[in-house]
Amino acid sequence: MLQYQQVSRVFGDGTRAIDDIDLHIRKGEFCVLLGPSGAGKSTLMGMVNGMVTPSQGSVLFDGEAITRRNLKHLQRRVGMVHQQLHLVPRLSVLHNVLAGTLPDVALWRGLLKQFQAPLQRRACRLLEEVELEEKHLHRRASELSGGQQQRVAIARAFMLEPDVVLADEPVASLDPNVSRQVLHLLKQASRRHDSTVLCSLHQVEYALEFADRVVGLRQGQLVFDGRPAELSDDQLRAIYGDEYHTAVQPTAVATAVPPAPRPVKVNKLTPALEY
Repeated sequence: MLQYQQVSRVFGDGTRAIDDIDLHIRKGEFCVLLGPSGAGKSTLMGMVNGMVTPSQGSVLFDGEAITRRNLKHLQRRVGMVHQQLHLVPRLSVLHNVLAGTLPDVALWRGLLKQFQAPLQRRACRLLEEVELEEKHLHRRASELSGGQQQRVAIARAFMLEPDVVLADEPVASLDPNVSRQVLHLLKQASRRHDSTVLCSLHQVEYALEFADRVVGLRQGQLVFDGRPAELSDDQLRAIYGDEYHTAVQPTAVATAVPPAPRPVKVNKLTPALEY
């Protein structure tokens, strides 16, 4: 699905953020990037949606090299879940999710918030999948808790049925219980929609709990690539160096996998959804 071919990125000040990486991420994988701050995780992810251009090498998206010519087309196939969320606080939950369709809808519809009924129904189904109830639809995003806002961001990321979802530190500001709920919902959504997820995390225990595959970076270099069960203490020390003890300190005792979403009957238009 995603292939990095001898990719490097050197910034103007000489910083080598990514150093000659070869990596192939397969379709449907939930792949977690681990590494200390400055290891190159965000830079590696940014090469997928065109935010970062490799200094050398190439990145292939479903066998097609990412270039300026096809970038706009490929960006439509990528969903984003940010640490800072990037929701519009004054807009409703529903409209924030519908904003995920803006690359594909007419500009006037986006400006006037006149989204067609099938898109509204899809937004409602996605909100149901992340376990938000009908009462949340018309609340402003600013009125939600951090965990609820991140659920809205996940629903928005899947509006255009992306092939790839990039999640950059999606639970960095959340407490451990909420973090696990959010990661569970993100992984569940990726399975349901057959999407590949590339997710950067600082918490090793979350990677062990949710990842299909772990990629460890240190100073821009690939130092581990394998299944979570293969991640030993020695390999964690190679990834984190002096930060090893901080990185592997558990934030909370692992809890059971959250239950399946409760059915919420918001999957069809009701008078409450009409403008």
